[in-house]
Amino acid sequence: MRERLTDGLYGLGWGVVKRLPERSAAGLGRTVADRTWKRQGKAVRQLEANLARVVPDASPERLRELSRAGMRSYLRYWMEAFRLPAWSRERIGRSVYIHDLHHLTDSHAAGGGTVLALPHLANWDLAGAWLASHLGIPFTTVAERLKPESLYDRFVAYREGLGMEVLPHEGGAAFGTLARRMRAGGMAALVADRDLSASGIEVDFFGEKTRMPGGPALLALQTGARLLPATLWYDGTPVLKGRVHPAVAVPTEGTRAEKAAVMTQEMADRFAEGIAAHPEDWHMLQRLWLSDLEPRGADSSGYGGGDTTSAPAAPLPQARPSDGAAADRRTSHTGGETGTAP
Repeated sequence: MRERLTDGLYGLGWGVVKRLPERSAAGLGRTVADRTWKRQGKAVRQLEANLARVVPDASPERLRELSRAGMRSYLRYWMEAFRLPAWSRERIGRSVYIHDLHHLTDSHAAGGGTVLALPHLANWDLAGAWLASHLGIPFTTVAERLKPESLYDRFVAYREGLGMEVLPHEGGAAFGTLARRMRAGGMAALVADRDLSASGIEVDFFGEKTRMPGGPALLALQTGARLLPATLWYDGTPVLKGRVHPAVAVPTEGTRAEKAAVMTQEMADRFAEGIAAHPEDWHMLQRLWLSDLEPRGADSSGYGGGDTTSAPAAPLPQARPSDGAAADRRTSHTGGETGTAP
């Protein structure tokens, strides 16, 4: 019953919200965000705890302001997500501006494959739609199989409709397919700021330890693709902003695992720069740092202590279904979209 309700609520969002006038949809998003924030549920409290790491000198009042802005940013993502399928190519084109885009376009033109790695900032779906439709650069991403299956099908259809190739996260198959795409000169876009499984690579992040997926670095090492971190943000205008950072350097010495660890740490550092500049747009509503996990550590699902692996029964949940960190937490470390925070 819960799964059917969840699927129905998402279907209602895509069916109704995209037909609302722009101002009405934005107002609805702010209303839902503010009511959710005022309830101070588990997700909002966790968001504030995470923001306390990002802005360590913030007063309690400042953290409350940031978390409220964070929920509004999160609901802006959802309002845009529900409306994106109805946006024209022209509308998508004028809704995104990316700084230092030459890092990405030069890499794509040079061939050899490009791995674009992003944290859960602002709206990567919109950025991906812009990349595919406005720039004409196709790319591949990864999605976890959600429950119910019909909800997974909705998200796959949604993202494929935006121009993305979506691979199911099943064993090591996704990593193998991504490697073939890289060797053919393709591009992968992977959300990669959270992997709490034992297979994640430990990094320093805002002064504490967490784990991030090694897939982006391993893909680059195995195929010769360039690893480009990217960050996104909102700035109070209707236009999503972003920045493509220079390619992560490949270490000249060390084992493959050691090189992947160094590259993943550099990726984490670039993520931290973008998150510190725009903390209110970091949609991390789950536990992230290892010190926040239960003493037994991350659970077998790779999320640690019960973070969502399927969509909760709410139209605007604590986590974006199909977002996450590892295409296969046990074998491949592939960064991608797997059910954690957006």
